[in-house]
Amino acid sequence: MSRLEAKKPPLFISEPLTRDTLSQSLSLLSGILKSCYGPAGRLKHLHNGVGGYVCTTSQSSAILGHLSVSHPVLRVLMASVQNHISRFSDCGLFTAILCCSLIENFKSLNIASCTVIKISKHLLSLCMDYLKSEACGCRVSVDFSSVETLLCLVRSVLTSKPACMLNKPEVDHLTMLILKAFMFTIPCCVETNAVLGKCLIVPVKGRRVVDSTVLPGLLIETTEIQLAEPLTIKRTCSSMIKIALFSVSMSGDLFNPEEGTITVHHGISLEMSELNQLLNVGKQLINDEVGLVVCQKVIHPSLKQYLKENHVITVDRAGLSLMEPMSRMTGSKPIASIRSLSPGCYGSLKDVCIESFASKHFVHLIPNDTVVCSLMLCNRNETAWDELKRICETAEHVLQLTIKEPLALLGGGCTETHLASYIRQKSYSLSTSSFKEIDCSRTQYQLVADGFCRSLESVACSLNHDDGEILTDMFYGHCWFVPSGFSSVSNWSDVVSKCGCGINGNTENLNWRLLQGQFGCPIAQGCPKEPSVKFADFLTLDCFAAKCNGLQVALETANLILDLSYVIEDQN
Repeated sequence: MSRLEAKKPPLFISEPLTRDTLSQSLSLLSGILKSCYGPAGRLKHLHNGVGGYVCTTSQSSAILGHLSVSHPVLRVLMASVQNHISRFSDCGLFTAILCCSLIENFKSLNIASCTVIKISKHLLSLCMDYLKSEACGCRVSVDFSSVETLLCLVRSVLTSKPACMLNKPEVDHLTMLILKAFMFTIPCCVETNAVLGKCLIVPVKGRRVVDSTVLPGLLIETTEIQLAEPLTIKRTCSSMIKIALFSVSMSGDLFNPEEGTITVHHGISLEMSELNQLLNVGKQLINDEVGLVVCQKVIHPSLKQYLKENHVITVDRAGLSLMEPMSRMTGSKPIASIRSLSPGCYGSLKDVCIESFASKHFVHLIPNDTVVCSLMLCNRNETAWDELKRICETAEHVLQLTIKEPLALLGGGCTETHLASYIRQKSYSLSTSSFKEIDCSRTQYQLVADGFCRSLESVACSLNHDDGEILTDMFYGHCWFVPSGFSSVSNWSDVVSKCGCGINGNTENLNWRLLQGQFGCPIAQGCPKEPSVKFADFLTLDCFAAKCNGLQVALETANLILDLSYVIEDQN
């Protein structure tokens, strides 16, 4: 078929970084993300132009998922950050803000992009070597024999998102629940290739947050269990409950015509034939001492009644999402055909009971060994609940990452300012041979290093949304926030009490500088391993693995964008 109009040639855009449209779009995106950052971040109301679902959030996963970006360079940036979020769940805003700031600072330098990229790669290697060394002053070890550091880590995640609308008692309650749920997912018997279990979140909207609870095992919502009747269930001789898990429909549906044709003899009823087949399955389940039948899809009412009369509980419409955790928890193998039942496909449970919560009723499957648990998550309304669900999933993922690498980084902007001070110190002390290896001059190196450090400091500055001053001390290199209204104070020590992460209190005679200054000064020494003042209950921590990867992704993405010389866009 001939074209209705001539094919348009592709659009070639040379030197895209020099275009005003990119600078304006990058500045706008950076401003949106910075305004969301931290516990005092401003919320965003996201909806499309024709109505539909409205999302109120300050989370990077939700914001980037709802934003529609047309500029191809910004699409690269957003895709890179979204990939980081899909792998680590945390530090998405940190990664995006840092990447935007690196691009803005690096492209303002009058240095060839290839030289900037080589220097920035060297700076990244210095950062990663320092963060992974024992001498690192912004890193803390996580001891799993004590819950204090773990509680600080979870609390830091929960308090970072204001749309959850949590007060302190609610934060404390959820922090304990999330940690308890995570502990449930750790296998009792650790093998060489141990795999963590799963925590399933059960929604309960319109209730208080402190009504949330965590239960071992699985909760399956049901409307058919008669609560007035005592729950009688068949058990094996060892008092266990045998469970059969069906992934195939047990509704008695006829054959799908797409599967082929069948020949039916005169006087034969397909419906009765299917029902008889189901009842034969029921007889075999009873003979095999099965006490609970769970079906992903629908169970025929006659089969339900037959099994009930023989003290077998049935639960249908369980859904696909519960099949994998239920199979793992019980040891059962999902049965994909009602025409062949193997004795080895059954699993076992310790007990089954009915749980009522608000207006909902659940069948509670209690396992022998708890590796799967259910978090009954409550919040006042749907918007706050959606945000809370995302943040609880992030907190669980952070704990999973931390058990693999038991480290955390100081939060509240202190890692960024401390790292910036460290890099400035290293850039001044590099030998001449290092500059020859990188193939740059000392001046070029220090200019790029200063742009890199200012980018890190701009992330820390993004935590402040109230027009107060931001300081860094000259001894530890930590970040300190001055309340608004104290812009012209001669002695900053009178208006700050502790640093952003809470590890250092204002008990020493520290020297200060404003963080927005063009050039910083190196720190005098590393941060102490123990807090100088006991602020353990209020320590702000970040996930080590997520933040280290975010730092790498931000710089590598910035380098990729700096190296772009052409954008070729298909206009058809």
